[in-house]
Amino acid sequence: MAVMQLAYAHAARVAATAAAKMHEETPHETATNGTSNRCGTRLRHDPAPRPFWARHYVRYATGILCIVLLIEQLDLIIQMPKLDNLVGFAHPQFAKVEKVFRKNFHDGWEREGAAIAVYHKGELVVDLQGGYADASALRKWTPQTRTVVFSATKAVGALCIALLVDRGHLRYSDLVSQYWPEFAQNGKENITVDWIMSHRAGLAALDEPISREDAFNPERIGEIIARQKPNWIPGTKSGYHALTYGWLVDQLIRRADPKKRGIGQFFREEIAQPHGIDFHIGLPPEEEHTVSRISLPSNLHVMKEIIYDPRILIMLAILYLRPPNSIAWKDMNTFNDPELHRMEQAAALGITKARDLGKIFALFQQGKIVSKELVSLFKEPQISNGLDEVILAPMAKGHGFLYEKHPYKRGHWLVGHPGYGGSSVMMEMENEIVIAYVSNGLKTGMGELTRTYRLLRNAVLSSL
Repeated sequence: MAVMQLAYAHAARVAATAAAKMHEETPHETATNGTSNRCGTRLRHDPAPRPFWARHYVRYATGILCIVLLIEQLDLIIQMPKLDNLVGFAHPQFAKVEKVFRKNFHDGWEREGAAIAVYHKGELVVDLQGGYADASALRKWTPQTRTVVFSATKAVGALCIALLVDRGHLRYSDLVSQYWPEFAQNGKENITVDWIMSHRAGLAALDEPISREDAFNPERIGEIIARQKPNWIPGTKSGYHALTYGWLVDQLIRRADPKKRGIGQFFREEIAQPHGIDFHIGLPPEEEHTVSRISLPSNLHVMKEIIYDPRILIMLAILYLRPPNSIAWKDMNTFNDPELHRMEQAAALGITKARDLGKIFALFQQGKIVSKELVSLFKEPQISNGLDEVILAPMAKGHGFLYEKHPYKRGHWLVGHPGYGGSSVMMEMENEIVIAYVSNGLKTGMGELTRTYRLLRNAVLSSL
């Protein structure tokens, strides 16, 4: 209905503009389009022809209106929610969140399944799930459903590095080569841990192709990265390391951790198991049946998102101008492959539930994973302005986290990390709020550009 209202309003504005232009032009033409020759005969001079689009302005507007209405109706027919199985709870103070969550399904924005968890001062105050874990198989989303959270995993990678820093095994200011001597070649000699965590290392893309076998072999990945020349002079620019971030963090942990563990084992033994957290970087095969199936948005849904938020069109234009081997061109259906779920990749392959993703950072905020003194270091971004060299859009970032501007408090930030398709974990430090949202029905936008997440986030923060 909202799309229809917007379309009707736009059509009304178009009609009014067209009428005004006609009213202005008619008397002008009557007064000026005729002159007299010597015999007194009036000669008519036709005005200069207007562009085609100007002469058919109203037709174009009518056509756009019809397309918008058609999209709205087809979207309701094709992607109408097939199941209303909302389960969970919301504290009365956050009742607004449940209403928004339910409405996202009712209005067709959630095509598959989703879950949201909110923690306030360490207490779970919202825990909601609904929809399908796999709509093609009519498999319901349950409280036990896990899903791939894509780049929200990077926040967990940042936490693992922070834990090593807190224990004195690593410092952000240290040269990477201090722990990884082979890394100091081809212009990487001065790269620090901090530059890797803030995407300033210039290793956003690797020249050497990475096979699936390579991706499962940390020794091979280490050799490839050690030989790589930086994409730009390290430290001079910041560009989002979409996939290489995970491998770089893993290589750092393998060298700085006294037990030389990879990130999957390190996180499991140091954070997940001691705190009873169900989050996997490398899912055991016997748990595969609990994972939801990723669903890509249809063309209709993409168009619907663009109509509601034109910024998405700009984002898509920028992403698809990237080289063919960039992540924007990858088929995300690959992330449904059970074999891929076993990979230890801290950039994109965390598998979890919303309540567990939120719990990690609720404990983090309270100083139960790293010291509160270190937690305070992450309240504000290290880089808060300027275009990202890879994304070609502004990105606030620092210490492995991404930042969003607080929607209601000028000069304040939310810290965490969004993921491809909409999944996100964000913290509001002042009020000790954690918002964890996951979905298997991928959206076109990410973070602030994901309508479902943005509405839920605003509902949480406006409830305080």
